[in-house]
Amino acid sequence: MPGPKRNRRESTEEWTSIKQWTLWPEQELYEQIRPLVLFHETPGERAKEIDVPQRTLARKADEFERYGMASLFPSGKQGGARETAKTLLPEMRQLIIDLYFEHPAMSWREIAEICYIRYARRPDHKSVKHIATSGPPPTRKARRYQPWHEISDPAERKLAVVRLHSEGWSVTSIAEYLQCTRHTIYDTLERWAKEGVAGLDAKPPGRKGPRKVTLKIRNEIRKLQENPLLGEWRMHTALLRMGIEVSPATCGRIMAANRQLYGLEKPQRPPRPKLEMPFRAVRRHQFWSADIRYIEEHVLPDPRPVYVITIFENFSRAILSSAISVSQNLWDYLAVLTDAIRRYGAPEAIVTDGGGQFYSNVALQLYDMLDIRKERIDPGEPWENYAETLFSIQRRLADHAFAQARTWPEIQQAHQTWWHNYNAEHHYAHRARQDGRHSPTDVLRGMVGRSIPEEILSRALYATQFTRRIDQHGYVRFKHWKFFGENGLAGEEVSVWVYEDTLKVEHQATTLSLYSVRLSTDQREITEVRNARRLETHFRSSQMDLWQLSDTEWLLALRRPEPVARKKPGKIVSLVLQLPLPLFDAIE
Repeated sequence: MPGPKRNRRESTEEWTSIKQWTLWPEQELYEQIRPLVLFHETPGERAKEIDVPQRTLARKADEFERYGMASLFPSGKQGGARETAKTLLPEMRQLIIDLYFEHPAMSWREIAEICYIRYARRPDHKSVKHIATSGPPPTRKARRYQPWHEISDPAERKLAVVRLHSEGWSVTSIAEYLQCTRHTIYDTLERWAKEGVAGLDAKPPGRKGPRKVTLKIRNEIRKLQENPLLGEWRMHTALLRMGIEVSPATCGRIMAANRQLYGLEKPQRPPRPKLEMPFRAVRRHQFWSADIRYIEEHVLPDPRPVYVITIFENFSRAILSSAISVSQNLWDYLAVLTDAIRRYGAPEAIVTDGGGQFYSNVALQLYDMLDIRKERIDPGEPWENYAETLFSIQRRLADHAFAQARTWPEIQQAHQTWWHNYNAEHHYAHRARQDGRHSPTDVLRGMVGRSIPEEILSRALYATQFTRRIDQHGYVRFKHWKFFGENGLAGEEVSVWVYEDTLKVEHQATTLSLYSVRLSTDQREITEVRNARRLETHFRSSQMDLWQLSDTEWLLALRRPEPVARKKPGKIVSLVLQLPLPLFDAIE
């Protein structure tokens, strides 16, 4: 049967006319590359004529010259493709099927790359997919290599990596096939490239280059380990303070070796469940914690316990103010609290237990005047107060020094050293911060609470605390008396606390002297002073005393003489005498 009658058209080279007369995409593609194939027109000239990318035309012309009419048809359609099952070698088709069976996760392009490495011919990835999914069954029935951990000989498993890589397998495919990490494959190939066959042998793991932990560092850890309560984290932070950077795990290993070598004991503590802290702060100065700790293990002349009173900021875990005292009265606590408020402002709330110092009328009045909310932990649950965690750290860091102190200045110095080191060292709670602030001081840096003017704070403590200045002889004047403070603080301001017939002179939350006083009925005058005691502090003058006197021989409290009423001055009559001027009279 004859085909349809075709109308005759005039021959033309105008592309817009040719394009509208083409019936099939393959015909259009042929018309695009025909001047290049027949007349050897350049791709650039033809690209300008038909508005098609130059590289596309050049590639299509090269494929036509190589594969003929089959290059005009896309892969997978009738008419074939340039690299189909009919044009590929049987060995290559079988290799594609075997690779897909051995490692189904391998990409089609990676299989094509392996074929190119072996046969110098790269099939299209779509053809690879068609052959792998619809081809004959594979010739391999099992894996060529077992997983990495099942190959007992180290040289054999490394040789398997080298062989697969030489065939064209990628590092990711090798790691998935052998069920190991990509880092292991990289290390194996790196050793093979550097050492050759010798790189297949097993090599004991070890550090490359000089060791970081030297004998000097081990000796410093041994000296710090004289305090048996230090753990690996606190040992790590203590070394950081000395400029030595060693990880906590390394410190733990060295400390364990020292315990085994020198027979040291490791303190054991019973495990306890992890509980949610009820007063966990989410911003600075949201919660302050306050508590008092007893120090009974010491060798001071007075065997009675001493007390550490501390104000603690919950968010940064920083110590705001702290004092070691021979007593735990209300004004000892108030001295530490007001010192913290003067330094850092006032918090939103303060957390304590049910101690009488924290719930006295004076303390509650102070909280109310300064708009500080009072919070209390549950009875029998000391873990709810962050200060308990702080005192646990103090037990490990400072109790060894407290037990060695023989004088009051020594135990005060040990307390000051602990205070400074704790705030400056890295804290375990801040180890994961990304801003580089790992110590309590760094976390709290530049942040203060509500500022309290001095006149408001003084008004809140109008009957308890008074501010005076020490004269050149070391005394302060208070209610017609002179009380000795410290001659090394001449010209400095100190606080005078009066509470329950006791008077205390203190500077920077450190007690300088104590006095038992008796007040008049109207509480305005001091009628008697007895039991005067001067405490040894680190504020003492560097100039040595000419002679040593005890507190009974030294006049620590002196009553000033009663003021004498001054007489009102009378009227002064001045006589002005005017002398005559005879000289001028004579001249006239």
